[in-house]
Amino acid sequence: MSKHFTSILSTLFGAFANISFPPPLQRFINRTYVTLLGVDLSDFESAKEYRTLNALFSRNLKKPREFSKNPQDMISPVDGLITDTSIITDAKAYQIKGVAYRLEELLGSYHTQAVVKLEGGNAINLYLSPKDYHRYHFPTDLHIHSLTHIPGKLFPVNFPFLKHKKSLFVENERVVIEATDNDGRILVMVLVGALNVGKMHVAFEPKLQTNIEINQPTHYTYENLKVTKGSLCGWFEMGSTVLLFIAKETIILSIAINQKVKFGETLAIVRHNKAI
Repeated sequence: MSKHFTSILSTLFGAFANISFPPPLQRFINRTYVTLLGVDLSDFESAKEYRTLNALFSRNLKKPREFSKNPQDMISPVDGLITDTSIITDAKAYQIKGVAYRLEELLGSYHTQAVVKLEGGNAINLYLSPKDYHRYHFPTDLHIHSLTHIPGKLFPVNFPFLKHKKSLFVENERVVIEATDNDGRILVMVLVGALNVGKMHVAFEPKLQTNIEINQPTHYTYENLKVTKGSLCGWFEMGSTVLLFIAKETIILSIAINQKVKFGETLAIVRHNKAI
């Protein structure tokens, strides 16, 4: 599949962001980016420490973020904004209030059984702006069963596009991670590409390559792949969106739409015995 113009623009921007300019110029670029976007670096190294703009985008935390070790606390996988929460009804979820899409179109043909298992469950949308920490983590202990890379476009995922571009998440490039929790209930995590997100990386799948010229999904399966709450899942090379889909009667939400959250904050209380 030939690249869409949004993918071409993202590739070009990614190439620029990966250039290591002479130190004085690189420091100027980094400071300008931080100042213009209002990036908070209090949990990170100073802007001058990053040798490329992409290194600044995908920066690591200076020290590990603290979070609840209680297994009943499901944590935010990212620093971001809750743009929508909804109950999955008739296999539909929402990219923003009033703008629905079909789950089978988002997840693709490898995850048809997941769509059935998610009916009546929770959908949570977390938007990472260009100024946010761009790494994503696991919200709870999980058993990873499969990953699917679905090629697509790279439209922006900001509020104007969420409101006016129907099926935005369905059209954009994405990575679908299907898992179950320790009680066997399904959780699907979807990483959505966006304009200037040249790459999405997943720590447990080094073969994954995004924003390349392919026309079919690439599917990976795993046996006995366990990950722990808070551990690194991967990173965007600039801001985008993470979607969580969680089986019915698994959680009680403790966040609200338009709430800003940080990785490690509690998103929901887990119902370990399906009743509290």
